[in-house]
Amino acid sequence: MSRPTRSSGLPRWVFVPAAAGALFIVLPLAALATQVQWSHFLDLVTSDSSRAALMLSLRTSAVSTVLCLLLGVPMALVLARTSFRGQGALRSLVLLPLVLPPVVGGIALLYTFGRKGLLGETIEVLGLQIAFSTTAVVIAQTFVSLPFLVVSLEGSLRTAGEQYEVVASTLGARPTTVLRRVTLPLVLPGLAAGAVLSFARALGEFGATITFAGSLEGVTRTLPLEIYLQRESDPDAAVALSLVLVVVAVLVIGLVRGPRREML
Repeated sequence: MSRPTRSSGLPRWVFVPAAAGALFIVLPLAALATQVQWSHFLDLVTSDSSRAALMLSLRTSAVSTVLCLLLGVPMALVLARTSFRGQGALRSLVLLPLVLPPVVGGIALLYTFGRKGLLGETIEVLGLQIAFSTTAVVIAQTFVSLPFLVVSLEGSLRTAGEQYEVVASTLGARPTTVLRRVTLPLVLPGLAAGAVLSFARALGEFGATITFAGSLEGVTRTLPLEIYLQRESDPDAAVALSLVLVVVAVLVIGLVRGPRREML
């Protein structure tokens, strides 16, 4: 059953800049679609280098999303459910990658985990090499994606409130039980949306990846890096692969809207 049309009560002039904004987003995407060589589309997106880049992006994005969940859920809980001195500063630092140029993040990671970085010598003693490896791709993606999960989940936690958790605690439930049986189920839509957004951000990461991990085919060359390289050697392939990323982004937005709709 279709949803009934509702009147917003907005002044009519508001719809003019709103439509202009929509066109500003839609027109470049439409222009991209018009440049695709549809007769050779499958050949362009299924070359060995393209498939390797796509599979690497999917694998590393999935792993980075798991890391975002493991690190981001506790961070969001601490920010939303506690109060301590310096909490505002901590929140600002956690959200910093949202506004930090990705290449700056890549340089920071390089000087942390690189051979001559802050932890580089310790890592080398353990026989590990992180920079310019697949692990570096995962770390770079996690660094830029983590704030998306923290922001989404913290907002859901604050919206849900603490009343049900207080009742559960009053009835004798232990903190871990309250977290597992009450808190997380209440904010599950926000958690799912944050995870999907983190995955999408990781999938599209470029600057931090190329700075910290380089562009080694099959090892660190993700799909955005492949598109960048193909732009010079094979523009048709770059356009086709760009469209693939657009389609994935549309699917991701659909996944985010699903949980959000359940909250309404």
